[in-house]
Amino acid sequence: MELLKQVIDELRPEKDVVDKCTAILDSINSEIKKKKIKAEAVLGGSIAKGTFIKDDYDCDVFVKFNLNYKKKDISNLLEKILKTFPKAERIHGSRDYFQFNMKNIMFEVVPVLDIKKAEQAINITDCSPLHVKWVKDNLKKNQKLADEIRLAKAFCKACNVYGAESYLRGFSGHVLDILTIYYKGFTPLLKNAVKWKEQQIIDFNNYYKGSALERLNKSKLGPLIVIDPIQSERNAAAVLSRENFLLFKKSAIDFLKKPSKKFFEKKEITIEELKKKSNGKKLVLLDVKALDGKEDVVGSKLLKAINYINKKLVLNDFTVYSDGWKWDKKEKALFWFILKDETLPEFFKRVGPPVNNKENVKQFMKKHRKAFIQGKRICANVKREFRKPKNLIKSINKSKYIKERTKKIEMFIY
Repeated sequence: MELLKQVIDELRPEKDVVDKCTAILDSINSEIKKKKIKAEAVLGGSIAKGTFIKDDYDCDVFVKFNLNYKKKDISNLLEKILKTFPKAERIHGSRDYFQFNMKNIMFEVVPVLDIKKAEQAINITDCSPLHVKWVKDNLKKNQKLADEIRLAKAFCKACNVYGAESYLRGFSGHVLDILTIYYKGFTPLLKNAVKWKEQQIIDFNNYYKGSALERLNKSKLGPLIVIDPIQSERNAAAVLSRENFLLFKKSAIDFLKKPSKKFFEKKEITIEELKKKSNGKKLVLLDVKALDGKEDVVGSKLLKAINYINKKLVLNDFTVYSDGWKWDKKEKALFWFILKDETLPEFFKRVGPPVNNKENVKQFMKKHRKAFIQGKRICANVKREFRKPKNLIKSINKSKYIKERTKKIEMFIY
């Protein structure tokens, strides 16, 4: 397809990116040698695989420590190695790692044990270099698949289903690697995806011989089950939400019906576009200042905050047509809600227990003096606390729940 050839040309990155990353890698290895530590820094992620996209990449570096260090804190050892990188920030996780920005590239330096097989892993990150090797070995057999993986990534980014972080629950780069290699290309992946059923199983090595649902831990199941070719007990797509699974399928159907470049272009949400989208309805924008901390944790708190506000709006009888959010992964986030432009009635009808349930009816009448019977239930007209969404949101923003998940919120209504 000529269209895909054009998109691939636009996705291929600048040639000097790998050189920049290799220069930093050499510096890290030089420090390792000086400190006489038995370790080696190697490139990881999409840069090592050769599947990264133009203007959209970070550089993963794995520092592989000899197995003799398995009882030591290799994060502390890595911190000593990175002392010559003054901007290196320690990020807390199941095993601490480090981040710094150099040459306009964000480097993520992860300490791992130099294992040869997954069974030797002490931490999940120990297997990451094995994943890279698996992809590289498969790309050697079919080098065109590197560009096909780029297409799959750009497609998922554009339809907002990319990223395995808990606040995104989308397709990870690793899952897209496996799927694209399994189906031997981007278009075959889409053609098969439209036929996926829930709990679709992709078992590259046919490890489970059709019995993955019975043999896998139930907590690892989900709408898509991708058996990790390196760790057969793991569903690589376990984090994927049903919503994103269905959205990917829909996007695949839409693309195959009418291919277009727009399916590879991530559309930035702007306030002007949201105003157009609201089209006479009430648009509520919340300018949110995020907490400090690890991206996954902060993002999860923001997601919980917007879901909480949405739930409260619905419970208070406001009509929410659509909502969404974006975040710069630093400190600025934007929540938006498109609502029915209305002021709710002063009173609402609260439906109580059936009239033959005398004890509960008695309790209901204690709370509501002017109760009445409608049909077979007792009811009462109750005065609303909030008739306009802005008053409800102002109240929610002062709540302990929201204050624990955001720094500050300012509201704008159009």
